Amino acid sequence: MWIGIDASRATGARPTGTERYSREIIAALLGIAPQHCFRLYLREAPDERAPWLLLRRSDGIQPVVISRRRLWTHLGLARELRACPPDALFVPAHVLPISFIRPSARRRIHTVVTVHDVGYRRFPNAHPPVQRWYLDLGTRLSVRCADVIIADSEATRRDVIYFYGRGVADDRVVVAHPGPLLPVAVREDEARRALAKFGLDGGQPYVLHIGTLQPRKNLRRLIQAWARFVGRSGASEIRLVLAGGRGWGREDPRAEVEAAGVRASVVFAGYVSEIEKAALMRHARAYVFPSLHEGFGFPVLEAQSVGVPVACSNISSLPEVAGEAALLFDPFDVEAIARALEMILGDEAMRARLIEAGRRNLARFSWDACARVVLASLEGAKRGA
Repeated sequence: MWIGIDASRATGARPTGTERYSREIIAALLGIAPQHCFRLYLREAPDERAPWLLLRRSDGIQPVVISRRRLWTHLGLARELRACPPDALFVPAHVLPISFIRPSARRRIHTVVTVHDVGYRRFPNAHPPVQRWYLDLGTRLSVRCADVIIADSEATRRDVIYFYGRGVADDRVVVAHPGPLLPVAVREDEARRALAKFGLDGGQPYVLHIGTLQPRKNLRRLIQAWARFVGRSGASEIRLVLAGGRGWGREDPRAEVEAAGVRASVVFAGYVSEIEKAALMRHARAYVFPSLHEGFGFPVLEAQSVGVPVACSNISSLPEVAGEAALLFDPFDVEAIARALEMILGDEAMRARLIEAGRRNLARFSWDACARVVLASLEGAKRGA
């Protein structure tokens, strides 16, 4: 069986969770299914040293480079699929070509598409209008045309059915929890340099948050809660580290910090490399995740993998992912966030319990398990042809 995979989101220079999901699930699929042949559709020639590709020098894996700058999916990929259709197509982090609206196109190729989240429907004001329109259009296309929709979490599955599921059989939307995105290995000298870059080489404790600086991440309330925590605790040495590139929106986290009077205790790290991210994660006193909506919430598992206790939102997929291994709070309640910070930093018994529970929780997730669900969906689509 020939399986085509849209690998266009797997080669970005600055990968976010979606790109890293694409890399990991592709690698896992190639690893567990040697009985099948794969055609990987790429925007650029792959680096054969890239471990996510697991490029075997055989006819079983064919990278197909589609050199098109604009409308790559709807013109470039669509043309390739018409010229040389695979038996099944998996789209892990993108959208189907618009041509799949035609019944004739759907009959030729059976499709499985991952929908990561529909937070733009739950919190429309937390997304730019154009992005919201494109995400909505792409999800509608996937739900209408794909044989199977993969959801990262039960929360996302419920959202897909609620917002897009009119006339859609429930069994077409399948949950496949991703595996953890573990921090890269980092040497002690690399860690020291990374911490020094952000003024954290003096051994001072810090609370970490990593994510694009945008409204959905709820940083305004986090900063307000941090101001309450600092004011009540008098802990002048502890820091709040906000790592991540600037997103969109009118909210200015730096202005919020100034307004809250906590400039001296907040560090803006900007976009961080994988080594810097690993160093920050491994040495954090706690990880805080106040997001208003997450399709999965990779940072929860990332922190738990290195023994860092987690405090996170009690909505969307985060309770599902964290299980009993995180301190949950209402992300709309500034005081609740402040109390969670006080507890996770000051209650040593709770910290020890969360760290141990985090290690156990991590065992619930694996990329091979995720890939087996995806593979069964691809094979099932073919059997149903």
